[in-house]
Amino acid sequence: IDANNINHEVMTMGYMIGVDVGGTFTDFSVFNLETGELFHYKDSSTPGDPSRAIVKGVKDVLEIKKAQAQDVVYLAHGTTVGTNALIEKKGARVGLITTEGFKDLMEIGNQKRPSLYDLQAQKPVPLIPSGCNIGVRERIRYDGSVYTPLDEENVRQAVRQLKQYGVQAIAVCTLFSFINPAHEKRIKEIIAEEYPKVYTTISSELAPEFREYCRMSTTVLNSYLGPVMKKYVNNFQTSVSEMGIQAEPYITQSNGSIISIKETIDCPIKCAVSGPSAGVVAASFIGRQCNADKIITFDMGGTSADISLIENFTPQVSNEREVEGYPARIPMINIITIGAGGGSIAQIDEGGALKVGPKSAGAVPGPACYGRGGTQPVVTDANIVLGKLNQKRILGGRMEVYLDLAYEALDRCICEKSGLSRAQAANGIITVVNSNMVRAVRSVSVEKGYDVREFSLMAFGGAGPLHACEVAKELGICQVIIPPHPGTLCSLGLLLADTKFDMSRTLILEGKVENLPKFNEQFADMIRQGSEALDREGVTKERRCFEFAVDMRYQRQNFEISIPVPTGEMTEQDLRRAIADFHAEHKRSYGYCNEQAPVQFVSYRASAIGIIDKPEMTEQPLCPAAPAPVPLETRSVLFQGESEYRPTPVYQRESFIPGQSIAGPCICEQMDTTLVVPKNWTIHVDGYGNLKIDYEEGT
Repeated sequence: IDANNINHEVMTMGYMIGVDVGGTFTDFSVFNLETGELFHYKDSSTPGDPSRAIVKGVKDVLEIKKAQAQDVVYLAHGTTVGTNALIEKKGARVGLITTEGFKDLMEIGNQKRPSLYDLQAQKPVPLIPSGCNIGVRERIRYDGSVYTPLDEENVRQAVRQLKQYGVQAIAVCTLFSFINPAHEKRIKEIIAEEYPKVYTTISSELAPEFREYCRMSTTVLNSYLGPVMKKYVNNFQTSVSEMGIQAEPYITQSNGSIISIKETIDCPIKCAVSGPSAGVVAASFIGRQCNADKIITFDMGGTSADISLIENFTPQVSNEREVEGYPARIPMINIITIGAGGGSIAQIDEGGALKVGPKSAGAVPGPACYGRGGTQPVVTDANIVLGKLNQKRILGGRMEVYLDLAYEALDRCICEKSGLSRAQAANGIITVVNSNMVRAVRSVSVEKGYDVREFSLMAFGGAGPLHACEVAKELGICQVIIPPHPGTLCSLGLLLADTKFDMSRTLILEGKVENLPKFNEQFADMIRQGSEALDREGVTKERRCFEFAVDMRYQRQNFEISIPVPTGEMTEQDLRRAIADFHAEHKRSYGYCNEQAPVQFVSYRASAIGIIDKPEMTEQPLCPAAPAPVPLETRSVLFQGESEYRPTPVYQRESFIPGQSIAGPCICEQMDTTLVVPKNWTIHVDGYGNLKIDYEEGT
């Protein structure tokens, strides 16, 4: 099998491996194509060099399964390298070439002021060093005609100046290049002649849409990350090759799909929030198994909690998001991230209030109970003290924990400073972190016009099932879904993702029948571009499909709503349907619509999708008459809202049988997570091994 096209051929033998790197643990999902076995594994992350944990984990997995490196036919990886580079401001030294008179646009921004009345509000740290933003003589009009020809000598001087300043990457963004990219393309050619080693991004290739600040910001971010991601993925590819793995590795995009190493190097901004997106893809897959078309995902790991909303089995995708204070016009799954994880540090602030997060103990030194040098109490320590987590060993018995160290950290940092008892302090930590997560869930649901009570809460990540029922109850959600392997769901999502290329064009026209040829011309151009991209990935024609959408607005509005359309060759009927859908969505989002007002078609979007082979999961027959599982032990647990520890049965999840019902309160342990089920909640096991936990009001 050709390694470059491995995931587009019919695979019958070998192993598919998905790897997700988190702040505390690195997760592995391994699917045996011959036997159908799905295996999950976790190991500690190596923040200094994430690839070390990946290589070690893959070797461990292959040793456990008694397999060889050449047996790996598919390897996909979700990375946080781009995210970390943006957070820590460790990207490349980047320069900007733009139209004369617009070199300060990155500092000026636009009229959006998130903290309008905060006189102390800080603007984002500038990504472009002083003197590295240069305007050159050229100008293209709004209709694409040339007003001022490109001064090529002026461009050469600008490139030489940036080379002298030692920039590692150059971003090029000129006015109206989304209509006529001729000047940007020529500037790129001149850069290649004058400074061939520099990383270059031009806006007309990356984000050919209107609104120059967003387009410029996206282009600068891409160049800022380019050299960093290029170094990382090349090292990763080398490490994989040295292990003897012949399959070409893939990287997850922020839209939940995968792309090859080369595409990642060209467009690293597309991978800025790649890790959490894979979990949402897997959650959508699990939702279909459970016939749950409305889901709020709750992915709580060691460092953060990621919240997203799925409707009609489809994750919500945003075409523009802020990344570290800068807008990025790249399709991304709409995920809200907060600093609330198992490693979030608890402290008493100067005013005597209990605070939890956003600072995290991470993998090193980690929670106090891990015995790795951590001295501050974190959420995991509180759960250990409350009896919700195993007080001796976790990770299926592979990792020892120390209850006395959790006691010591809690006593010294919380109890002595607040007068709270140990139980009150631990319960208080959980109450605070749960409240933070409840607010995040409301921000993606209630604040967007959704009735949260219509949704199920799907919890995953190493810590999600620990808090899921408590968070759901506070929100008024009556069903929680726990996948079979929640702690490794993001790595499973990497085995379920397709290859996908998102393209866009801007052409503002009224939604009239006479404009249909121009609409379809935009789609035809994107179909051509998408087909070329899928050709580069080696996707055969029978494994291709396209999805289309139009960003629409009322005339004189400044915000658009993206409306899906069924085909890239719109008919008069498709046009009327799209406008009707726009009116309905506008009413749902803003509370009103005006069906007599003219509707503008603004930007046109197409997604070229290459469908890959995925693990097939078999539904098992239900056995509702099966006896209740035998508890491993009975442990004293203090639940939220209670003042006394109560004896609670602890079950091993592997002992559950499809069709069983288990009433709470109880604890359910497995290798990758622990599930806490308070009273009035009942577990129902389905044929795929998913746990549906329903709430019924009781005494």
